[in-house]
Amino acid sequence: PFGLNSTVTLGIVSALGRGGMGITQYEDFIQTDAAINPGNSGGALVNMRGELVGINTAIFSQSGGYQGVGFAIPTNLAKPVYDSLVSTGKVVRGFLGVGIQEVTADLAQSFQLHQTKGALVTNVVPGSPADEAGIKRGDVIVEYQGKPVLDPRSLQHHVIRTTVGSEVSMVVMRDGHKQSLKTKIREQQNPTQVAQAAPVGKEGPLAGVAVQNLDNGLAQQLGLEKDMNGVVVMEVTPGSVAARAGLVQGDVISEINRKPVRSEEDFVKVVSHLKEQSSALIFIHRGKGALYLTIKI
Repeated sequence: PFGLNSTVTLGIVSALGRGGMGITQYEDFIQTDAAINPGNSGGALVNMRGELVGINTAIFSQSGGYQGVGFAIPTNLAKPVYDSLVSTGKVVRGFLGVGIQEVTADLAQSFQLHQTKGALVTNVVPGSPADEAGIKRGDVIVEYQGKPVLDPRSLQHHVIRTTVGSEVSMVVMRDGHKQSLKTKIREQQNPTQVAQAAPVGKEGPLAGVAVQNLDNGLAQQLGLEKDMNGVVVMEVTPGSVAARAGLVQGDVISEINRKPVRSEEDFVKVVSHLKEQSSALIFIHRGKGALYLTIKI
């Protein structure tokens, strides 16, 4: 950083499994207080034995410089990417073809679950491996290849690490009963499946909501009509006003206060005119249905 080569900084691991940062769709960061500055990205995060444990990736900063919070990609996520680039010249990730959300206490009760673990399926891409396995909207995936699925993020990470073409087994909860299913994982074809969402920011009327333009590839992935207009919710920060109102990842916002939203630019423009201490009427498409949500600003 700053043109100073061969620089070493020291710190501790502050946390593991950090997500919801809006940096990328797949997030499972190591948080560290070791100084990371512009120019450090791609550098090694090593333990006291000199073993590589992560690749420095990002910082949380309001000034653009180091403020004590840095993030690194764990080596168990970075190594498959490296191996894929060496062997094929591109990043190859597994694709299951489901939209998923977190299981809340209220949802667990509604779906006859005894715990708030697993990934709730909100939609299934037609013709996808999930569709061929018989997974249905409303299923809760609780096990993948014999490993427990704790939440949507853990399922994502299981799938993207799976070798393309391999057969996998899953256990789902359906109507209070377990069902075992099998399918073959395919390669993610559309780059929009791993595209970064455009965050609104940490402040403002709808802070914590990240959206992305809806194109044909993303519409197919989410099982939506190709001619549908709107923006796809890619991230909702837990505890935010939008999350409390019921907005979830995978929703398609097409109107806010009866004003059409057809792009990220429309979304940001309409949201910027929302007033504090007011309510926003949001019309969304979710799966094959549609509904209104009222979000108190």
